[in-house]
Amino acid sequence: MRAFALTFLLPAAALAAPPATTPLFWPDRNGPTLDGVVPEAEVARLPEEWDGPSGKNIAWRLPLENEGHSTPVIGGDLIWLTSATTDGSKQWLHAVDRHSGKLTHDLLLFENADPEPLGNPLNNYAAPSCVLEADAVYAHFGTYGTARVDPVTGKKVWERRDINVRHYRGPGSSPLLFENLLILTFDGIDRQFVTALDKTTGKTVWTTERVTDYGDLDLEGKPTRDGDMRKAYHTPVVFDVAGEKQLISVGSRSAFGYDPLTGKQLWNLPHLGFNAAVRPLRWQDVLFINSGSERAQLIGVRLDGAMRGDITASHQLWIHDKRNASEAGGVVRDGKLFQITRGGILTCIDALRGDELGEGRLPGQHLPMPILIGDKILFSNDRGSSFLVRATPKLDILVENQLHEPMTAGPAVAEGALYLRTKAALYRIESK
Repeated sequence: MRAFALTFLLPAAALAAPPATTPLFWPDRNGPTLDGVVPEAEVARLPEEWDGPSGKNIAWRLPLENEGHSTPVIGGDLIWLTSATTDGSKQWLHAVDRHSGKLTHDLLLFENADPEPLGNPLNNYAAPSCVLEADAVYAHFGTYGTARVDPVTGKKVWERRDINVRHYRGPGSSPLLFENLLILTFDGIDRQFVTALDKTTGKTVWTTERVTDYGDLDLEGKPTRDGDMRKAYHTPVVFDVAGEKQLISVGSRSAFGYDPLTGKQLWNLPHLGFNAAVRPLRWQDVLFINSGSERAQLIGVRLDGAMRGDITASHQLWIHDKRNASEAGGVVRDGKLFQITRGGILTCIDALRGDELGEGRLPGQHLPMPILIGDKILFSNDRGSSFLVRATPKLDILVENQLHEPMTAGPAVAEGALYLRTKAALYRIESK
C-alpha cells in the first residue's frame, strides 16, 4: 500500500458484508447544507476538548503518507479523501472505515507522466475534495482527471482526463452535484470556464467560458505574469433565488450567476480580486462573495429575481475592504458573517450593512474551512491547534485543543464524532 504508512486487515465478517453508504453525513467539503453548519442533532454530541499527545478523546489515529488538502467526506460507514505524491505523478482515492479507522479502499486513480510544477509551496496535487451520493463517490484532481467510483466495490465507473487547463499553481476547485449533473470549475492561466458532466455517464452536458475583462494585458496584448491574475480555486454553490435555481461561481475579477441546467450566464459582478477560493454564503436574501487573496474584498449582494447583466449598480449592497478571508472562508449565524484570514484575523460582519461588529486574532496560518457547531465556531491552523470561538461579535476563545500536526483540510462530522485530517494522520475525535 503506497498512500498510508500502516495497512490493516479487515475481519472476515466485515469483508463479507458490504459497507453502508448512507446516511450521507458529510457528503460535501462544506457539509450536508454546503455552508459549514453542523446539523443541530449533532451539536450536543460533539466533544469540545481533545489532545493528541495524551490521547484525550482520540478514538483512533490513522497515519497518512503523501499530501492532500482535501476535506474528508462521509457516507454510511466510509470516509473518503484523496492524496497525491509531492511531484503529482500519482493520485489516490482512499476509503476508511469510520468506526475502526481501517482502510477499506486504496485506489490509485491517476498516474501523470509530466505534471505541471506547482509554482508555490502552499498547494499540492490533491486539493479538491470529493462529493458523495448513496451510489457514487466523485473524485476530482482538476486538469489531471475526474472519476466516478462505486463506493461499495471501489471500481471506477467512468473517468475524464480530457478537460484541461494550466493551473500554474495547482488545482483547488472542488466539484458540485446538482440534480443529474457534476459541475466542475476550471480557472487556469490559459483558459477559464465552468462545465457540467452527466453524473451517470461522465459525458459533457454544457461548457461556459468566463467572459471577463481581466485588465492584465501588456503593450503587445498578452496577459502579464503568464496569466497568473486569471486563476481561481473556487467551489460554486446553487441557490434558490426567487424560485429560480442559480449557480453562483466566483472567478478572477468577476463573480457570475449561471443557469445550472444549461450553463447560460445570467449575471456578472466585477470585482478587484483574483485567486478566489472561498465558497459563497447567504443569509436570507443577502449573498456574500469573497473576491480572492489579493485586494481581497467581501461583497454583500441582494438576491432577487431581477439579477441580469452587470448587477453592480442594481444589487451590490456593500463592500468590506479589509481583513477578509482568502482561503478558509467563514460561516453565518443570526445575520452575522464570521470569517478568518490566512493570518488569523477574525471579523464579525453585519449581513445587511457590511459593518464590522467585532474583531479578534488567532495564532498560526489558517487554511481549513471553519464549521459552525451551534453557537460556536471551530477554527484550525498549521500548528495543529483547533479553537472553539463563541459566535458573537466578542469572538471569545472558549477552548484551544492540540494535535501538534499542521492542518490544511477542513473538518467533517458524523454521528457524534469529529474527523480531522492533519498533514500526518486522520483522526476520529469523540467524547469517551
